[in-house]
Amino acid sequence: MIVDVHAHWGPWFFTMDVAELNLATMDRYGIGVSIVSATEAVIYDASSGNRALDGWLGTTERHYGYVTVNPRRLAEAERDLDEYLPTGRFVGVKIHTDYTGSPVTSPQLREALALVASRGVPALVHTWGASVLDLAQAVMDTPGLRAIAGHMGADGHRYAVEAARSCDRLWLEPCYSHAPAGRIAQVVAGVDPGRLLFGTDSTLIDPASAFGAVAAADLSPGVAELIAWRNAVQLFGLDITA
Repeated sequence: MIVDVHAHWGPWFFTMDVAELNLATMDRYGIGVSIVSATEAVIYDASSGNRALDGWLGTTERHYGYVTVNPRRLAEAERDLDEYLPTGRFVGVKIHTDYTGSPVTSPQLREALALVASRGVPALVHTWGASVLDLAQAVMDTPGLRAIAGHMGADGHRYAVEAARSCDRLWLEPCYSHAPAGRIAQVVAGVDPGRLLFGTDSTLIDPASAFGAVAAADLSPGVAELIAWRNAVQLFGLDITA
C-alpha cells in the first residue's frame, strides 16, 4: 500500500503535466490512494476549484481531497471548510504560499493556519529553502495545528531536518523536481521516521521522480512502510489497511 499525500487533480500549464493519466499512473507505481488538491484552486481560484473537486471526488474511491485555502481570501476559505470538510471526502487543507503571495511569515498565512487548526485537520503547506523553519515556528505558535512541509524545503532539506526536530507537529514529504544525491537518506537519518510521509507532486510531476529518490535511500522495510502509508493513515485518520 502507498498513500500519496501530495497530489493534484486537473490540468496544469506546465508541459510535464500527466493529468490525463492519473489512475493509470497510480496503478503503474502501486499507489493505492492519493490526497489531491484541485489545480484550479491552487493556481487560479480556490473556491471554484474546491467546488469542482468536490463534485469529482464523488466519482472515485481512490482519492481524498484537500480544501485549498487562499490566505488572502479567508472569508471564502472559512465557507469552503464548513461546506466540504463534513462530507468526509476532504481530509486536510492545502496552502500554496507562492501562488497566493502569502509567505509563511506573513500575517495572512498565520491567520489561515489558525483557521485550519480550529478545524482539526492537517495542512499541507508549500515550503522552499529556509521557509520550512518559518513553518515550524508558525506551527509551534499555533495551538493544535498539524502541518506538512510540502517538498520538505526542496533544496533546503537540511533546514527541514532542523525544523522537524524543533516541532513535534510538523511532518515532512519529499517531492521535488530535482533529485540531489543523498537527500532522502540524510533526512531519514536525522528525523523521527514517524514524521515522514510520501508525496509525488503528481499530476504535475511523474511519480518516477519521487519513487527513484526514495528507492535510492535504501530504507529498511520498517521505515519504508511508515513512509509509504502508515504515517499518512494515522495523521489523516484514513480508514485504510494494507
